[in-house]
Amino acid sequence: MMTVKIHTVQNVDIEYEIANVGDRILAYLVDALILIVYSAALIFIFFSLNNSGLELAVLYWLLFYFLPVMLYDLICEIFLNGQSFGKQVRKIKVVKLDGSQPTVGSYLLRWLFRLIDISLSYGSVALLTILITGKGQRLGDIAAGTTVVKLKPRTKFGDTIFAKIDEDYSPVFNQAVELDDKIIATVKEVLDVTVEEDRHNVISLNLAQKTKQAVENKMGVQSDLPSRTFLQTVLKDYNYLKGKL
Repeated sequence: MMTVKIHTVQNVDIEYEIANVGDRILAYLVDALILIVYSAALIFIFFSLNNSGLELAVLYWLLFYFLPVMLYDLICEIFLNGQSFGKQVRKIKVVKLDGSQPTVGSYLLRWLFRLIDISLSYGSVALLTILITGKGQRLGDIAAGTTVVKLKPRTKFGDTIFAKIDEDYSPVFNQAVELDDKIIATVKEVLDVTVEEDRHNVISLNLAQKTKQAVENKMGVQSDLPSRTFLQTVLKDYNYLKGKL
C-alpha cells in the first residue's frame, strides 16, 4: 500500500493513500461509459434532426460531440476540483505534491500528456510510469507535479495540531502565535491523553499543570484558567492566529 505525504500550507504533513491502478482503471471505465451513453444519445438526436443542412450538422457534431468528448477530462478536473465523474465514484482526486491547489495549468498538462500516457499507448505508458515512480504518477502527473490519491487521508486531522474553531472566535492569548508547531503538538498530545481535571485525577492534573506552566513561560503570560482550559484556549488561539497570517 503506497502512501504520499503532502506538506500543506499550514506546515503539516498529511499522509494520503495513493490511488491504486485498479481505482484509476475503474474510474476511467466509468468515464468511458458516460461518454458512450452521451455519444449514443447525441447520435440519436442528430438522426432525429437529419433535415438540417450538412454544414449545420457538422457544426453541431463539432460543438456537441467532438469538443466535449475530447475536453471531458480537462473540463471535469477544472470544475470538479481535480475529479471526473469516474473519480468521484471511486473517491479519488488529483492533488499537488507540494500541498498547493492544482491550477488550470496543472490540469492542462495532465490532459495534454494523456495522448502519450493513454490514447496512443492504450494506457501502457501510464501503467508503466505509475508503477516505476512509486508516487502514483503517470507522465502527465510528473510534468504537472501532481498525483492521484484516495480522498480519505491516512493521517486524520485529529492527529495533527488542528483544532475546530467557531467563525466568531476571538483569541484570548495573542502570544500563542509565537509558539512553534512542536510545542502545539505537545499541547495537543497532553489534551488527548489527559482527562478533565478534578482532585481524583492526580496524574492528569499534574501533567496538564506542568504543561501549562511551560507554555506560560514560553509565552510570557500568567493565567488563572484551569490547566486544561488554558491549553485548549492556547490551541485554539494558535490555529486562529496562524490562519490569519
